[in-house]
Amino acid sequence: MARKLKSDRLLFLATFVLVCMSVVMVYSASAIVAMQRYEQPYLFLFKQVTWAGLGFVFLALLMRTDYRHYRQPVIIWSAVAVVVLALIAVLFRREINGTRRWFAVAGVGVQPSEFAKMVAVFFTAAVLERRMDRINQVGYALAPIGVLVGVFAGLILLQPDFGTALSLVATVGAMIFVAGLGYRYVVGAALVALPAVAVILMSAEYRRRRLLAFLDPWSDPQGDGFQIIQSLIAVGTGGVSGRGLMAGVQKMFYLPEPHTDFIYAVIAEELGLIGATLIVACFAIIAWRGIHIAMHAPDRFGSLLAVGITTMIVLQAFVNISVVLGLMPTKGIPLPFVSAGGSSLLLNLVAIGILLNVSQQASAKT
Repeated sequence: MARKLKSDRLLFLATFVLVCMSVVMVYSASAIVAMQRYEQPYLFLFKQVTWAGLGFVFLALLMRTDYRHYRQPVIIWSAVAVVVLALIAVLFRREINGTRRWFAVAGVGVQPSEFAKMVAVFFTAAVLERRMDRINQVGYALAPIGVLVGVFAGLILLQPDFGTALSLVATVGAMIFVAGLGYRYVVGAALVALPAVAVILMSAEYRRRRLLAFLDPWSDPQGDGFQIIQSLIAVGTGGVSGRGLMAGVQKMFYLPEPHTDFIYAVIAEELGLIGATLIVACFAIIAWRGIHIAMHAPDRFGSLLAVGITTMIVLQAFVNISVVLGLMPTKGIPLPFVSAGGSSLLLNLVAIGILLNVSQQASAKT
């Protein structure tokens, strides 16, 4: 009789808890905003439940699909072509809040940059699997990755979306480092990247203002420092056990878009330190299990894929929570699995489904 493959239950449980908290907290954070804007208090709740249900369907399918199928060149290059076309097409869409990050497909909003990160992870894993034995021959091993990441990041910067572009580069960088790139190259890349990041930060007025607001939000409490100050008030007033579900104050038109980028502040205010810690604990479990899966994967491709997916999710969570706590300048990066948003939630559940399949294949090997 065929041996039954085992999935990583802790990884699935942590993901499930985050999505369940998302459904509850998106409603709590968005009901008043949705009523005021659309006269439909359950609007964002219905959307989040729909996307969560669809995401878990894809998760169930992908955790039963051998991840090694994705290394086929026809699949990877087709995905690259679709993402490049989508990233170009979105630049011709109507501006929303000064950016062009979204376009509608059959009435559903899609953010191509989210899919670009996932495709970059697959492409990098496939290239490194074949070339990591000569990883320090940079021109041979890393040139294709550098070109792809450069194209993706450049198109994302044009939207403009500096946070997502930096997240993409950092995720791929982590995969290359784990593949065994020599420290001298790592240090050299860091020395080159730091001035480049500084130039990009200073090249746009709104980025300079965000940086100054991060350094001293009270210098402009009604302007650029408003988001950070209101977020810190929400976190600080939550205490240990919080004000209570639905009892938060800052979501009432103090925090801008409380159901998306600043939903962690709403959680901290309404559920207190207990709820905020539960969220962090779930992401810590995802990081732990992701590393465990990478170490026990049956092949290089699976190991690198696990590193990329884990880094992509955990890094985004770290940045979002750091912004809410005033530890980083404000960026428009949602909290994975928790913030309202269809394409982000769907993509992250797809990624977890693939990661669960890597864990299944590892259990088959042992």
